[in-house]
Amino acid sequence: MIIRKKSGREIRKIPSNDSVYPPVLHEYLGEDVPSVVTAIGDMGLLNTKAIGFFCSVKCPGKLIIQVHDLAHELRQAGTTVISGFHSPVEQECLRILLRGTQPVIICPARSMEKMQIRAEYRQPLEQGRLLLLSPFLDRPYRTTAQSALRRNYFVAALANQIFVAHAEPEGKTEQFCHDILKWKKPVFTLPNEANEHLIAMGANPVKRL
Repeated sequence: MIIRKKSGREIRKIPSNDSVYPPVLHEYLGEDVPSVVTAIGDMGLLNTKAIGFFCSVKCPGKLIIQVHDLAHELRQAGTTVISGFHSPVEQECLRILLRGTQPVIICPARSMEKMQIRAEYRQPLEQGRLLLLSPFLDRPYRTTAQSALRRNYFVAALANQIFVAHAEPEGKTEQFCHDILKWKKPVFTLPNEANEHLIAMGANPVKRL
């Protein structure tokens, strides 16, 4: 079902009983599964194997260069990356990825009803390699801490494997990682002393995905 046109693009409303609705959301989110998801772009990108990308807002400088290098490697490898691309490190990696040709899936932590389509999204959308996918329908119009956390679980459920560049100790991202590790999905992080707490929790240290 189409909600409306936005900058020449269709915002699709996909209820949970629709054949296009990603079944993994039911599998991992249980009672928290969104009843409707909204999409702009090619839903077929969800059929590719995607890496979920996460990083806390605060990230040690010694990790940032490594994350940038990894983003370039993912772009060159043509790997699909799915993320909210909200934190500064995530946003910088998105800029790197959008300059490539590989699929990118952006999951806003808000309704797309009044969201402006950024200029840098338009060409990738036209090329069919960008998908905007939200677990929110009418609200909220702005990202909140609660909606960002709900979005992160949404992204993790859709991803085939998960990469956490850094999670601030005792922060929300660390608790999120603790929960995701219980799903038994592959979780990776950078081998650095700043991530020792994640490795101790069960994340796999990796230099290349």
